[in-house]
Amino acid sequence: MNDPHTVPTDTPRTPTSRRVSPWWRALAIVLLLALMLGWAASASLYEQLKAQIGHLQAKVANVPQIRHIAVLLDDQGAAAMLVTMDPQAGVLQLQRLNEVKEGREDSMQLWAVKDGQAPRSLGVIESKFKTLQLPAQEAALAGVAELAISVEDKGGVPEAQGPRLPWLFKGALVHKAI
Repeated sequence: MNDPHTVPTDTPRTPTSRRVSPWWRALAIVLLLALMLGWAASASLYEQLKAQIGHLQAKVANVPQIRHIAVLLDDQGAAAMLVTMDPQAGVLQLQRLNEVKEGREDSMQLWAVKDGQAPRSLGVIESKFKTLQLPAQEAALAGVAELAISVEDKGGVPEAQGPRLPWLFKGALVHKAI
């Protein structure tokens, strides 16, 4: 039984080393650092994205949301006045597109024209500047088909009196679908 080629089973084995190679430790540390850097970078990018979205939402909230628009034409069919409605600000924005101005003793007055009803005054244009604003609520334009401008005595006329005709400028009011 003492065969030189056979290993005796009752011989104690030498314990193998349980230490990890230093290369594996270094690789594990490098990978852990890379993982931590990746996590920190993604967290930073996420916060930057959230900040950008918040900033853009604030900018969009401040942009006028035009829902009603009219181009008023003169008697030759040329564009004379652009009227837009910003319901957030509660104003009608008027922009003169020609050089027509009211006289010393005259005022221009803006009217809402509904089919089959008397015109309703939306305000007197008191500024001679190219752009101006008139306070108005969106409900004032509900069901209105046209906007028109008349020339009235200085300061305008009461709504009950009605406009002096013919209209100076007149145009269809477009209600924008949102």
